[in-house]
Amino acid sequence: MRSSAPSTTPAPTVPSPRTHIAFMTDAPRVAGSEVWLLDLLPMLQARGLRTTMFLSLEPRLDELVRRFGEAGVAVHRYGALEELPELTRDFDLRVLQMWYRHHYSELLPRLRGPRWVVSHDQMEFHYPQPLRFTHREAYPWTKAGPFRQADRILTVSEWAGDFVRRQMRLPDVRVLHNGVDPERYRPAHDEAERGALREAHGFGRFTVLVPGRFAPEKNQMTALLAARAAPDLDFVFTGDMDSPLGNLVQGAARRGRITNARFLGRRWDMPDLYRAADALLQPTLAENQSLVTLEAMASALPVVTTPIPAQAELVQDGVSGLLVGPRPGLLATALGALAARPHRAREF
Repeated sequence: MRSSAPSTTPAPTVPSPRTHIAFMTDAPRVAGSEVWLLDLLPMLQARGLRTTMFLSLEPRLDELVRRFGEAGVAVHRYGALEELPELTRDFDLRVLQMWYRHHYSELLPRLRGPRWVVSHDQMEFHYPQPLRFTHREAYPWTKAGPFRQADRILTVSEWAGDFVRRQMRLPDVRVLHNGVDPERYRPAHDEAERGALREAHGFGRFTVLVPGRFAPEKNQMTALLAARAAPDLDFVFTGDMDSPLGNLVQGAARRGRITNARFLGRRWDMPDLYRAADALLQPTLAENQSLVTLEAMASALPVVTTPIPAQAELVQDGVSGLLVGPRPGLLATALGALAARPHRAREF
């Protein structure tokens, strides 16, 4: 897995070969951090470590379970979170990656043996005031307490590491950058491969890919309004659509007759979509270290995203992408500029 950038933070102690590691998540559906585990765990096993993935019985995780099985990773499905302390009793290391902060409070005191937390949490949400201030003040108090019960805390960006040290007052946090598999996320070999992928996905005009779970911080409504402001471009949204926000955005597209927006739902062929599209749009209001951004960059797909700290850590404006404020008109203008120079856009 290729790291996004060199780290000045000391690397965490690596478990010895044949260590049996339990990875636990309370994920109710598949998002970026679950796909990250799907990439990571087979790599750990190839290096001699044993891994078991603990997932709930949520039906939306069934396809993820199947793919873990294909990759040779053992999966144990649990009915209630309370089962995990006993199920993981005989493991050498327990790694928690939770969506819901109160689950750290419930689990960490009850787990036996070494307990690590890997936090992909977005930490700070760049919402309008006073929402941003309220979240920034409350978050360290609600999350710092449970984190203190872990034996090691890992996070995935330099910005997040600094946030945990300063805002959450947890000095012993290690940074382990996200990465992507360059064998999966790569540019098209040639125009023939790219052309075939575009035809297979029905991409005709300049096509903007908008991936991500439908959540307020991912800001898909702004991307939809950018589509309305750029009728000569096509916008393709991916991600689970069965959330209230997913239904809201799709309904807004229908009511507004925004015909240049397509909704493909949850996809497992994202590498092909990156190779087929012309640009990535990510008008995000909160990130830790975005896998979508890294995947797009590894695929030589131009990135248009917001200048929040975690994104600015990955994207150098005008060099490796464009950092643009999350306003529909500004985003549409930036994408239009890329569309006007299609043969140069992939120089980023």
